[in-house]
Amino acid sequence: MRILALDLETSPNIADVWGLWQQNVGLSQLRESTQVICWGARWLDAPKTIFRSVHHHGREKMLADIHSLLDQADAVLGWNSKGFDVKHLNREFIEAGLTPPSPYKHVDLMLAARATFRFPSNKLDYVAQRLGAGAKVKHEGHSLWTKCMLGDNAAWNRMRKYQIQDVDLLVDLYAKFQPWLKLPNANLWIKTADGRPVCAGCGKVEALQRRGLERLRTGSYHRLWCNPNVGGCGKWSREVSRVDGASAVEVSV
Repeated sequence: MRILALDLETSPNIADVWGLWQQNVGLSQLRESTQVICWGARWLDAPKTIFRSVHHHGREKMLADIHSLLDQADAVLGWNSKGFDVKHLNREFIEAGLTPPSPYKHVDLMLAARATFRFPSNKLDYVAQRLGAGAKVKHEGHSLWTKCMLGDNAAWNRMRKYQIQDVDLLVDLYAKFQPWLKLPNANLWIKTADGRPVCAGCGKVEALQRRGLERLRTGSYHRLWCNPNVGGCGKWSREVSRVDGASAVEVSV
């Protein structure tokens, strides 16, 4: 399964306003609409993050390159990517006259954090630091975006570093989240020569062990655990074939 870690940055909406508090901005006041200004992407098995921006590469190439990567992806990994990054890109694609890339699954770590854990904050920077995955690059705040919009090369260098670090954090966090995630089953992509199952998450077979039974209405099934003590990811899954009268004895697959 090809998983693409993705993060992007957008420009702000620019409007004419008469106040600073609780403004209701009408469309006639809108001067410039938000746009994607850069993105970073990295395949999970790749050593480096790809970066594209309107400043360095132009809008047409920036959009064409991410469209091509998404077209190759089985799943997209991100932080609020399902509700933010992907929707911004879809708007850019349709405005540019591009058709949708081939379908892919979403692995949104922010949604997973909200659904599975109770962190005091679900911000990427907090969760990454809490889990020892690193931290976001510090910068001057909103003025960085303003400087980039003015074509400041030094500001764009800082934006590039900031963007790449966000993607690298996603890859490191994925390794920690993996056994907790509801991922597309790796057995759909990986077939062993002897027909043994692989870990539904990481796709490894050597670390997979039978650990008891899972009893459902349709019958009993061997539970599978990807043992992290021997290089596994720690994810639980189960075999697809039903067992009848089997005892819950721990054995290696």
